[in-house]
Amino acid sequence: MEELLVRWLRLAAARITAERERLTDLDAAIGDGDHGINMDRGFREVVRRLDAGACPTDPPAAVLEAAGRILIGTVGGASGALYGRGFQHAGITVGRHARVDEMVDAPAGDEADGRPPDGREARALIALTAAIEAIAALGRAVPGEKTMLDALAPARAAFARAVHAGAGLPVVTAQAAGAAEAGALATIPLLATKGRASYLGERSIGHLDPGAASSALLLRALADAAAEG
Repeated sequence: MEELLVRWLRLAAARITAERERLTDLDAAIGDGDHGINMDRGFREVVRRLDAGACPTDPPAAVLEAAGRILIGTVGGASGALYGRGFQHAGITVGRHARVDEMVDAPAGDEADGRPPDGREARALIALTAAIEAIAALGRAVPGEKTMLDALAPARAAFARAVHAGAGLPVVTAQAAGAAEAGALATIPLLATKGRASYLGERSIGHLDPGAASSALLLRALADAAAEG
């Protein structure tokens, strides 16, 4: 799992660099005009520290928490806080889950307590759910308000359906990425009611939300990383 996380972070950084101008242009239309620039700076720093051995590469909880701290410290603005908190909370939750699993055997299947079957797919679902919950709590947002949650919430739902159906991680993440991309596009006709875009009122309608776009980009990178093995 930790190898996948590192591969994902590196691929995500490359994709963000490639999409930096597009993300910035999207943000210029309804925000501060720096989303792509800030995200690129943050993920470049994650990769720099990985290359320098200054960022852990295992266990998964440590990787996620470290990435979150780096993003908070370098991305800046609302995006840094939201993504950083999401990564951190995912790491904390995965670490807590791992410690519980060391003490007790997980119940078989989802009949015992509603949890999905154990395995890396289930752990990934736990991490994604924790990240989204942290982002929603910090941003005080819900889906439908033209934010990154409009990509993340349907991605989480698709992820959960695939996990419960017994799909492997490449299929699970691909379905989540597809749902995120569809959710991001669905922000175009929405009226923004959160963040800087909300100041525009009805002028925010007709624009793709940059946070939803970057969320979809990150999840597509995860799917592509998982497909590599």
